[in-house]
Amino acid sequence: MKNFNPLNLYNQDDLSQILNESARSLGGINYFLLLLEAVRDAQPHPLIAKNAEFKFSVGSIKWSKPIFREKYTLLKHVRINSADGNIFPKTGIKGYKTILNLLRTLKPITFTVSPKNIKDGGGFTFQPLIIVDGKTTEINPLFEAIFFAPVYLVKKSLTLKKRPS
Repeated sequence: MKNFNPLNLYNQDDLSQILNESARSLGGINYFLLLLEAVRDAQPHPLIAKNAEFKFSVGSIKWSKPIFREKYTLLKHVRINSADGNIFPKTGIKGYKTILNLLRTLKPITFTVSPKNIKDGGGFTFQPLIIVDGKTTEINPLFEAIFFAPVYLVKKSLTLKKRPS
């Protein structure tokens, strides 16, 4: 398998800012990293939980509707095979309709991450997709970081020092 870094598809300064804001609202970088480790260690993958909820040691993630295994498998395939970050299917490709149905399924879902102790922060919400226009759909970098990207790459993005412009 090729060496795929999904976080390279995003502006690194913006990604670092988004990840740090999310980490602060969860209780800090260590709590955010605990979340990432818990997601990576969970079997089966948390996204296919029937109750649309995942609990970890310092909080929980809830989403608005369950994601079935077939959609999860297709999402993994689509995100790896999109070289430019656009996961919207090209007209006429094999599986066009199934990918379009995947996007229609994921678009309305909202994820809510909450710390166990309210003193740690207010938590945050996000959606899995960013709809740019009628033919461009990208995976939200926060969704990518929490559920798919390797922890060491997310940690690298979290600790990135802002480059002078």
